Amino acid sequence: MKKIKWGVMGTAGIAKGCTIPGMQQAENCEMVAIAGRNPEKARQFKEEFGFQKAYGSYEELLKDPDIQAVYIALPNELHYEWTIRALEAGKHVLCEKPLAPTTEEIEKMIACANEKDLFLMEAFAYLHSPLMAAMKADLPKIGDVLFMESTFLTSGYSLSNIRMRRETFGGSVYDLGCYNTSQILWLLQEEPETVQAVSSFSPEHIDVLTTGMFTFKSGAKAIFTCGMLLEKDAGKRLDRFQVHGTNGFIRCDARFNQDGDLSYTLCVNGTVEEKRVHVPQNYRLEVEQLGRCIQNGETPFVSDAFTLQNSRLIARVLEAIGY
Repeated sequence: MKKIKWGVMGTAGIAKGCTIPGMQQAENCEMVAIAGRNPEKARQFKEEFGFQKAYGSYEELLKDPDIQAVYIALPNELHYEWTIRALEAGKHVLCEKPLAPTTEEIEKMIACANEKDLFLMEAFAYLHSPLMAAMKADLPKIGDVLFMESTFLTSGYSLSNIRMRRETFGGSVYDLGCYNTSQILWLLQEEPETVQAVSSFSPEHIDVLTTGMFTFKSGAKAIFTCGMLLEKDAGKRLDRFQVHGTNGFIRCDARFNQDGDLSYTLCVNGTVEEKRVHVPQNYRLEVEQLGRCIQNGETPFVSDAFTLQNSRLIARVLEAIGY
């Protein structure tokens, strides 16, 4: 099988613990180079994960003619700059969520990709999961949707963490709430008519807990809760999803981006069924899918239109909480 030659920009935890292991599993991925601002750390990644090359700057990686696509695992405030620079260097891009802090920046990123005839996809790995596909396929069985809930809580972080700083676009909505809003949009397939939200803020005005309520033209209502407030620096999590309709409900406690043999509960007209789905490593799935886009002309699973929808909704939430 012909493989796409990948470079990775950044040595963050999401790259080390999630996406690079997914790249190792991906059948159509060749791991060419890793780049970091700390050359020694980049070399460590090269040895640990089997990259062919290590660079001490992102500029060097973008100059490498062997690389066809880059995965950007940089802090939120750097996504726009380095996505544009990668596209201008002729590389396809998979960029971590959120694609950029503002919708205006995302529109410019998409325009640049279109102008260069390159693929750009926001890295929402969980949306590639067969679990999400199965629940979406079962959604019509529960009738008209009346209520949806999506919750994502994690441990709190010390002030040194980029998630706790405004200049790096930290806060629970940017880091976690984007999962909740994307899940609601993905399943309901419409943007809400009204958005309400409230937050609890740190002394640095970082939202550490946010709850939002959406109402839709269809009559459905949805709420989400995201927060960084469980036991500090302990890796704790709470992930929960449920949707109720006129004929029944779907409930799932699987984590975002979880793999393995997962399950959800489907109730239709009083009949309850536990449905099981085998889910490969989600980050592998998104890398393979973008590889097929490049090789075979597939459409990116996380489309430009969807990314813009989610960005607009996040902006409305941030406006409501006064972030």
